[in-house]
Amino acid sequence: MVLNILKKLQFRRDVPAEISSSGEVTVMHVSDTPESVYPFVQRLIEKISPDYIIHTGDLADNLKLERRPELLPRYRGAIRKLASILKGSGAELYIVPGNEDDVEVIREFFGDAVVDPGTVVEIEGVRFALGHRPEEVLGSPVDFRLYGHNFKLIEKGLNGVLGVNFVLLPSGRTYRIKYPPGTDTCRGYKMWRGL
Repeated sequence: MVLNILKKLQFRRDVPAEISSSGEVTVMHVSDTPESVYPFVQRLIEKISPDYIIHTGDLADNLKLERRPELLPRYRGAIRKLASILKGSGAELYIVPGNEDDVEVIREFFGDAVVDPGTVVEIEGVRFALGHRPEEVLGSPVDFRLYGHNFKLIEKGLNGVLGVNFVLLPSGRTYRIKYPPGTDTCRGYKMWRGL
C-alpha cells in the first residue's frame, strides 16, 4: 500500500524553471536511493537532462547488504534498473559506493564511473569532493562537498539524503528537490535520526 501511495505522489514534485532553462552545465546529485524513488529520479533526468550525475552511495538503500548479505541477488536486479536509468541519461556519471553497496556489482554495471570515497573531481573549473559519509569529504580544498549516509550538514556540503541536489555551473547556484513522501520509510528509517 505504501508503494502505491508513493507512486501517486512521487510525480508531484515541481522542478524550478531556473534549473532547466539556465543554459548552464547541470550537475545532479543523489544519494541513498531506495528502489521506490527510481521512477522519480528518472523523471527528473527526463525533465532536466543533467550533464553530470553523481550518486554518493547506497544505490538500493531499501536493501541493507551490510546487515543482510543474502539480499545480493535482489540487489543486483535493483542496480541493473538504476544503471539503465542513469546510463540512459547520456550524462557523465560518478558513482561512489556506500556502506550498503557491493562494489563488485556496482563496477559490473557502472565500470569506470565508480570512484573511491574522498575522490575530488573538477567540473567546469569547480571542485567537488565525493563521498558517501560526511567525514569522507572533509579536509579537501573544494567548492562543494557531496555526500549522503545520514542527515548531517557540513560546511560547503550538499547532503543527498535530504533531497536531489542540482548545481548549476559556472554560477554555482544550487537547488534541492525533496524526495517523494515516504522515501525515508522505504530506506528503513522510522524517524529522522538526530532530530
